[in-house]
Amino acid sequence: MTSAHRISRRISAIAESATLKVDAKAKSLQAAGRPVISYAAGEPDFPTPEHIVEAALIAVRDPKNHRYTPAAGLPELREAIAEKTKRDSGLEVAASQVVVTNGGKQAVYQAFATLLDPGDEVLVPTPYWTTYPEAIALAGGVQVDVFAGAEQEYLVTVDQLEAARTPRSKVLLFVSPSNPTGAVYSPDQVRAIGEWADAHGLWIVADEIYQNLTYDGVRAVSIVEAVPSLADRTILVNGVAKTYAMTGWRLGWMVGPADAMKAAANLQSHLTSNVSNISQRAALAALTGPQDCVAEMLAAFDRRRRVMVSELNKIPGITTPTPQGAFYVYPDVTGLLGKTWGGVTPTTSLELADLILDQAEVAAVPGEAFGPSGYLRFSYALGDGPLLEGVQRLQKLFS
Repeated sequence: MTSAHRISRRISAIAESATLKVDAKAKSLQAAGRPVISYAAGEPDFPTPEHIVEAALIAVRDPKNHRYTPAAGLPELREAIAEKTKRDSGLEVAASQVVVTNGGKQAVYQAFATLLDPGDEVLVPTPYWTTYPEAIALAGGVQVDVFAGAEQEYLVTVDQLEAARTPRSKVLLFVSPSNPTGAVYSPDQVRAIGEWADAHGLWIVADEIYQNLTYDGVRAVSIVEAVPSLADRTILVNGVAKTYAMTGWRLGWMVGPADAMKAAANLQSHLTSNVSNISQRAALAALTGPQDCVAEMLAAFDRRRRVMVSELNKIPGITTPTPQGAFYVYPDVTGLLGKTWGGVTPTTSLELADLILDQAEVAAVPGEAFGPSGYLRFSYALGDGPLLEGVQRLQKLFS
């Protein structure tokens, strides 16, 4: 039996997560004693707030949490998620329309698996998060990229979406704030895109994992709030990982029409069954407890955001739009390509990222992970000191 037959073609085609790959390489170099500063992982550097941890400690001692619970999630957590959805997304749903998942990634996978048949097309505003293409492909879907560069502040238009639409188009992926760009669509833009999608009968998968991380008074308006008639064809994806510094707790969710959520829950009952009850109890405390911790983390992210944009834009050849959400900057680095730096002449952002890691000991994720070459993603969810030092290393390298 050849190696090609040992593993299924479907699974063999999955690409390793580029962001996790770069982060793992950075950590390996750090473990070997190299002073690498990594901007690779989309992970807050703060500890999970104490009241959330305390809720988990109480939960772990309660025998009722040592048993199976409903695959779709604890009833009280589903109620709390429904309340959060009403408060932040402007959509009133029943708890039965919520499915609690093992992180936002599982919610993304299940959303596409629930909606797509082989050959169905998904319109994907680009740059995009690395997991979307794999989840779409695993569901048999066809990804159709709709690209918006730095000159558009990474925001696609209705005209671009219409140009990409075909009779096979079934789903529009909508992400605001965006990973990797931090771009946030204005209320008018959200409404225009939503009305266009509604007019053409498209489903929406809206990833709202960063909706509570916005700056400068900007609010991330949910597409179902802007266009309420979309509620029957929209799946919202969210979780506690980014807002509450709970990446390791693996707690996400999906919200949508009753029939879609029943189908997704059926899938999950065979895929993973229920999420860890301890994590569910912790998430309940996160959503219903004090929110001052969120404001404190957001203030730190905002400070770091301003430093990153200001310092990166001091480097000739780099153009960095100011992100309004999430905790990433996504500079256009095409001005650095084709030039020689330290004896190396990179022609792609992948080659540039390798050069930066080798010569400046700074880890960033190349644009190829998110779409076209010519960009780098820097997460500013790391300490103020390392954040500034890393950018200063880049300034020295490209001086």
